[in-house]
Amino acid sequence: MNWVYLFIAGLGEIGFVVFMKLSNGFKSSFYSLLTLISALLSFYFLSIALLTIPLGTGYAVWTGIGAAGSVVIGMLFFKESKSLRRILFLCLIIIGVIGLRFVAPH
Repeated sequence: MNWVYLFIAGLGEIGFVVFMKLSNGFKSSFYSLLTLISALLSFYFLSIALLTIPLGTGYAVWTGIGAAGSVVIGMLFFKESKSLRRILFLCLIIIGVIGLRFVAPH
């Protein structure tokens, strides 16, 4: 179950950075509030996950989900580059996150 919490924490990390961008430098109260809520939820679920998942593994997976998800959102909604090299390295992050899940102690 703690891997589910870690995944939710990663989604919160994605929300955190996306809402931060949409807040326009924290000029939008609505998106600033969503940024704060996402960050708090992300840290909360990360803290629960780290009760049983090793620290380094948990942190790497959390940041990997956040980074990969943010790149995908950027490509889909913010007109960021969809170059083949960028997609290749995105896939490497995803492979690393999946790999850490399978080699971590259960």
